[in-house]
Amino acid sequence: MLERVRDLPAVDLDAQGYLDDFWRHHERIDGAFWKLERIQTFREPEDPGWVAMISGDWGRALALIEEQRPATVSGRGSHRLRVVERPVTPYVQWELHALRPRAEAGAQDVRVLDAAEIRHLETGRTLPELVFLGTEVMYEVLYDGTGTHSGGRRHDDPGVIAACHRELAELHAKGEDLRTYFDREIAPLPAPGGTG
Repeated sequence: MLERVRDLPAVDLDAQGYLDDFWRHHERIDGAFWKLERIQTFREPEDPGWVAMISGDWGRALALIEEQRPATVSGRGSHRLRVVERPVTPYVQWELHALRPRAEAGAQDVRVLDAAEIRHLETGRTLPELVFLGTEVMYEVLYDGTGTHSGGRRHDDPGVIAACHRELAELHAKGEDLRTYFDREIAPLPAPGGTG
């Protein structure tokens, strides 16, 4: 089902419409938050850490992550599956540094899955970026060719949401805990070039 999401009917939302809709549904979430991240490079110009990373100031990017660490607290159930291509892109390297404090604090159950593990689902195109707010709504989050957020598609069909959630949970279970993955694969990497 995950590989068919783009072909299913959904409510189209522009970038601002997606954010408004997301926060409206987020206020009444009836279960856990789940996220599937597949794209390897995003643009996040509103994030000072991303700006530092893209500018080549890796030390500043890491320092900003550490400054935010005290604000990382446990909340409602939150699960993320980050699919990683090799070689690791600068964005993914930075993002996994940023996610590590959340994982260490128990604020988010983050797992990493090698892209090779989902190739059988990606015939002709990659899996979509997905966000689940409990059992009520699932968003396919859209990005343009530069990795800039451009909107989303809201799926409301309970059967579609349940099937996609079940498949994502199965992939999540196959993934490796971010903390062990980070220590082995990310911590030894040199500072990335500022290419996003």
